[in-house]
Amino acid sequence: MAAASEQDPARWRRPLIKWLEGIETGWSIPILLVLFVAIWTAYLVIAYLGAGLHPDVLETWTLGRHLAWGYPKHPPLMGWITRGWTAIFPLTDWSLQLMAMVNAAVALWAVDLIARRFVRGEKRAIVLLLLMLLPVYQFHAQRFNANTVLLAAWPLATYCFLRAFEAPRQLGWAIAAGAACALAMLGKYYSIFLVASFVFAAVLHRDRRRYLLSASPWISALAGMLVLGPHLHWLATTGATPFDYALAHAGADHVAALWEVTYFITGLIAALAIPAVTWVFIAGSRLARLPADFRAMNPGLRLLLLVAIGTILFPVIVSLAIGTDLPSLWAVQGLFLFVVLIVCATSYPIERFYAVNLAVMVAGIAILAVTVGAPIHALYRNAYGYEEGRDFYHAAAAELTARWRDAAGTPLAAVSGDDALAFAAAFYSPDHPHYARPFAYQYSWGLPRKTTLDRGWAALCFADQTDCLSWMERTTLRATDVFRSEFDAQATLLSTPGRIRRVVVLIVPPYRDNTSCAARCRGLQLDPAHARLIRTSSPASRVRQAARRDDRFAGQPRRLERSAIRSCYGCGATRISLRSVRASVPLRRLGAARQAGAGEAAIELLVRHLGFQDRAHLDEAVEIDAGRKSLALAEEDEILEHDIAGGTRRERAAAEATE
Repeated sequence: MAAASEQDPARWRRPLIKWLEGIETGWSIPILLVLFVAIWTAYLVIAYLGAGLHPDVLETWTLGRHLAWGYPKHPPLMGWITRGWTAIFPLTDWSLQLMAMVNAAVALWAVDLIARRFVRGEKRAIVLLLLMLLPVYQFHAQRFNANTVLLAAWPLATYCFLRAFEAPRQLGWAIAAGAACALAMLGKYYSIFLVASFVFAAVLHRDRRRYLLSASPWISALAGMLVLGPHLHWLATTGATPFDYALAHAGADHVAALWEVTYFITGLIAALAIPAVTWVFIAGSRLARLPADFRAMNPGLRLLLLVAIGTILFPVIVSLAIGTDLPSLWAVQGLFLFVVLIVCATSYPIERFYAVNLAVMVAGIAILAVTVGAPIHALYRNAYGYEEGRDFYHAAAAELTARWRDAAGTPLAAVSGDDALAFAAAFYSPDHPHYARPFAYQYSWGLPRKTTLDRGWAALCFADQTDCLSWMERTTLRATDVFRSEFDAQATLLSTPGRIRRVVVLIVPPYRDNTSCAARCRGLQLDPAHARLIRTSSPASRVRQAARRDDRFAGQPRRLERSAIRSCYGCGATRISLRSVRASVPLRRLGAARQAGAGEAAIELLVRHLGFQDRAHLDEAVEIDAGRKSLALAEEDEILEHDIAGGTRRERAAAEATE
């Protein structure tokens, strides 16, 4: 069949044969990688429509907001990449999903750089197509974190080491090898096993004398240390906290470690199952030549074989020695070595018939995933959700932002609570607050500092997270002014309602120093009493009254409005959105009903309807509303300004004492 197809291919095969013919001319592989990125990005967009990004991706973006030579949990490469990407592309789900697939495509491109050292034409395509059958470069890659950043770093480092070993007198490749190894280490410390495998392969290879007696390994070591130098300095001056996080995975007994090793090897074999079965169909009876082909391997492939053995052997030895966790996901970035070895070591040609069939198989799986699998996944997740709650991220972030602005009237600056919800609020809120909890204490549920709370702070927990809710209660005792509320977040998929989950919100508005407010007003020759009068006036009368009090602003009403009036009357004012204004208009009538003896059930319903924390907050709002002179609706921005210093009786008393 293969021979007949070679002589007279079917019409539908001819475009694919044309594509195979263009591999050595340089255009076929880039087209394959571009299509790979486009199709699988479309899959991610559709499959996770209505849901947020994975918490690992949001955490990576959060780390990258602050560029540093290291972070408490992981080395900095993943944060650097995300920071650079979001400096160019918008801060949206599809943008970071595209970043994840571009990272996978770069990994495949680096693998092709290695494969072309040994094979030509169809075999180069077969290597990449077999790797595309792995779940690694699509589903694992979409969680851009310290593991997936190694998808590209490992083959790049392997390629540079291969070139440096083959040509030890070319100093450029020696420098590149050292820098690439350091880059892999900056991705994750697990890459020490790759570096150890390079040493292992160089020492056991039959051409070791030519390489080890040259200056190449020393130059590589020096280049690597120069690239790693700033990070090593950071480790030395910050207490090496990433090692604490890594060592938290150690300490299991030998029986548990043995099970970890068993699952590790079994998981890697399972990941290679589909490419392996596919290769069996392609090679057929020629598989019997495999032992002879491996014995006849050229020196470059033999070097890669030793590297591949080291990437499996060294993690197993370390796990058995110190009892570490060893998930197979930590090593999947090295599976490309086995695919390259199997395909490139063959001494026989692969007919285009099989290459075309494999391309059709890969394309068919991708198209079915986008057109059938992705919509089904989106519908299923909208109905049954995710364990980490990513189907509620958008709704929770939007509601938190709205409630914060109602309570504080300023952009949300800091957020904490459940990590996944806090990362989501930082990403999806238009205010993009900073994640407030130090990463070094991410899992300790430590209380925020008083200064952090005074600057303004909010937290989110799901109502079924007892640890998070207990932490909220302890935080409440430390804050000056607290608003605690709950709401039901609902997942939606193209307006189709999904499941509901209760979310608890804790809001600590910024503490306003009324002494400095009074001083600021007096500095403008506007005492606090006069400033309060201005606040209750229309914008035009504010300008006129202030201009009479301060000749410096005579004839400059706009400048006065912007620099003096807003500086003064914005001090200590609680600003509430127009939606809340409309809700608070009937407060006087409702207050009268309360005084007239309305039932307790009606009052409690009113409290919940208007979003007050408790009856005390309702009573205070009614008291404020009773004096209409202390309420003014600003005409220019439709914002209600409450003439209350910071929003509580305690702060009003402090302001009066200051005045």
